[in-house]
Amino acid sequence: MVAIAEKGVFLSRSLAYIFAVSMLFLIISSSLLFQFGDNSLVPRSIYNIIIVNNTPNSIQIDETSDQFEPESPPFALSSYNESSFQSTGSCDQNQALVKVFMYDLPPSFHFGLLGWKGDQNPNQIWPNVGNLSEIPKYPGGLNLQHSVEYWLTLDLLSSVSPSVSRPCTAIRVQNSSQADVIFVPFFSSLSYNRHSKILGSEKDSMDNILQESLVKYLEGRDEWRRLGGKDHLIMAHHPNSMLLARKHFGLSMLVLADFGRYPVQIANVDKDVIAPYKHVVRRLEANDSPSFEERRLLVFFQGAIRRKDGGIIRRKLYYLIKDEKDVHFTSGSASLGGIRTASRGMMSSKFCLTIAGDTPSSNRLFDAIASHCVPVIISDDIELPFEDVLDYSKFAIFVQSSDAIKKGYLMKFLRGIKRQKWIQMWEILKKIAPHFEYQYPSQAGDAVDMIWHAVHRKICLGHDNGVSHRDRYRKSNMFLNS
Repeated sequence: MVAIAEKGVFLSRSLAYIFAVSMLFLIISSSLLFQFGDNSLVPRSIYNIIIVNNTPNSIQIDETSDQFEPESPPFALSSYNESSFQSTGSCDQNQALVKVFMYDLPPSFHFGLLGWKGDQNPNQIWPNVGNLSEIPKYPGGLNLQHSVEYWLTLDLLSSVSPSVSRPCTAIRVQNSSQADVIFVPFFSSLSYNRHSKILGSEKDSMDNILQESLVKYLEGRDEWRRLGGKDHLIMAHHPNSMLLARKHFGLSMLVLADFGRYPVQIANVDKDVIAPYKHVVRRLEANDSPSFEERRLLVFFQGAIRRKDGGIIRRKLYYLIKDEKDVHFTSGSASLGGIRTASRGMMSSKFCLTIAGDTPSSNRLFDAIASHCVPVIISDDIELPFEDVLDYSKFAIFVQSSDAIKKGYLMKFLRGIKRQKWIQMWEILKKIAPHFEYQYPSQAGDAVDMIWHAVHRKICLGHDNGVSHRDRYRKSNMFLNS
């Protein structure tokens, strides 16, 4: 009987061992199957969906060490983890995250608006982006903050230039049937800023004429008629751009500053991408950022105080806190002198107010980030760039408008934030600031690269995974009070 029992135990252990080894081989083989992409039995499109759907929705932060812990691609967007990216002058079309077909619109829709007329060739459509001296400069001041159209177009043009080193995130393809998205290179914000007024004996503005011509052009293209423009990417970052044409773009993916002046049928979080403004103040380097003690001001705001719609709160706040001893709250302009003053003020302040204006968003948020001044966002309806992968509550403070205009509330709240909490947010600000930087050539994890990743997520997921406003306020207050 003992011998039979021992034999039974031996068989049980053998079966368990065989089962464990089999499971190990199964896991290894499955892993290898998914890793080999195009060479595996799993189609690349399905492989990408599997990876995306099993990736956490935000970059995680270990608050004990103040270090980011990036998750797996494509959501691992961290400029301080350079091993996650590759920059190359020779981009392989099969490895690019987003394949983009770009219309060869006449220069009057894009670089012609900057005065570019071709390099001694009237039939030339695009400038030589391989030579920096031949690229038209974008105008400064308020024009610059809505220049996303310029940077994305340059990036696509450079994606097929072997002399330009850039991330291989998006690449221009010549066949629209191979594209994930179709790019419309109309500099709509610049068109509005420079050509929306009727001049002299003109019957209509140049901006309106360009919009009408664009709609006619698109509706005549097979690519547009195929899906009604659903796979098209259209830039309308200035809130007043595309006023005439936007009603035709309800199915298209739009690149916007916010949703403030759009009906939900045309623009919404499910299909569109919110892109950052380009900051106008000088961006601080991480090792050159004034410390807590060096920032003598507690609160800074400079800008237009009398605004419409949700911006009425600016005037209310002005009268509430303008006389506080450690507050700079004053009217200001975007003139060169005003920008210099704002830059110095933000670098000297612990907190910078980002208050709703005529629309929910404001360039002050991105000026504050560039200055490593902790943003205090008072705009209940704001949608933020990349908030499905960046947790703003770790480096910005959210205050509901109804609380902000209570007498004494805002100052008591900000003065109650401990030095260590501010330093923690400041350290994170220094790390995430490069994600909001527009530049040419683009770099891994900068604003251009982040936008292409956001476009990819919209294509793959079909909806936005951002947190709700209520969750955002709750998370912010929990962080500050912990």
